Amino acid sequence: MSEADRPGAGPPDSSPAAEAQAGSWESEAESGPEAGSEAQAGSGPVDLTDLAGLAAVVRAHAGLTGKRPIGAVGGFVDASDPVGGPGDDAAVVEMSGRLAVACGEAMQPAFVRADPRGAGMAAVLANVNDVAAMGAVPRAVVNTVVASASVAAEALQGMADAAALYGVPVVGGHLTEHEGEPALSAFAVGEVGGPDEVLSIARAAPGQDLVFACCTDGEMRSDFGFFSTLRSQGPRLADHIRLPAAAARRGLAAAARDVSMAGAVGSLAMLLEYRRLGAVVDLDRLPAPAGVDLGRWLTCFPAYAFWFTTDRPDECADLFRSAGLAAAAVGSVTGDGVLRLRQGGRTCPVIDLTQEPVTGLWPLR
Repeated sequence: MSEADRPGAGPPDSSPAAEAQAGSWESEAESGPEAGSEAQAGSGPVDLTDLAGLAAVVRAHAGLTGKRPIGAVGGFVDASDPVGGPGDDAAVVEMSGRLAVACGEAMQPAFVRADPRGAGMAAVLANVNDVAAMGAVPRAVVNTVVASASVAAEALQGMADAAALYGVPVVGGHLTEHEGEPALSAFAVGEVGGPDEVLSIARAAPGQDLVFACCTDGEMRSDFGFFSTLRSQGPRLADHIRLPAAAARRGLAAAARDVSMAGAVGSLAMLLEYRRLGAVVDLDRLPAPAGVDLGRWLTCFPAYAFWFTTDRPDECADLFRSAGLAAAAVGSVTGDGVLRLRQGGRTCPVIDLTQEPVTGLWPLR
């Protein structure tokens, strides 16, 4: 562990681990530092100057293919409505006329063991991103930690550091000292203004524009596909994480998804899957960090990146650009179920959601 990753040394370039979320039921199969760079590169040599090769890398990305086990959840809970149940970034819960959102994250034990402070930060990061992607303001985080005293202390320090950056308090949890394999989970609640402000995947529709908003000022970890912008965003994160809620409140977005382990294209596929929609994404317009290979950017987990579907793309993008972030209208939602990439006037399909599921929560029909 580098000096920058030690407690008290500032935000690490932490690698968020597996996502087993209360709202989205994302799978642990694909994640953790042990996935390494191979998860970003596919199964063999690929010419990334060729659009078909780039599409093949995205399609084979372990963060995307690892979502398939999620479909098994449908045998135990009702998956018919992603707003109030599994399938979205978080679940919406009505409470006496007010709407809360709830989600949870489980970190891979190997990640917790190797970098407990990073895992603690990742647990908070992933939760607040999920809450934000629903158009909600994150309000609080709780945790469960089962670990040795030293590992638990570092994990809790990481959570405290991230909570301070995001302006979201850790309000409680559970701690058990245990000398065996560590376990770390965190859960978040947030508040959304009303039904029309829920940025659910159920509200995506053909003809809407796609806006991609992200922070491109950061560093890619060499050992794992995580693009960290925590240092560059710093205290601005508290404002940045509340921008999706502002977009929802102003009617600038209909649906949203944060970019996580599935990568930018895979996360978009998860947004489209419920209604079997398609999309065309213009890679020439997609915001991306300088010096980062495009294939790696499309398959990494960025600390801050969101997809939005909208009828007001310029205003939506301007909201994020005015806060010093990168944002652009990069494509549109289609009704044919095929997610395509476009570059240099050429177009290449990545996945046909009418024939192949991502999570399998909703049977093909």
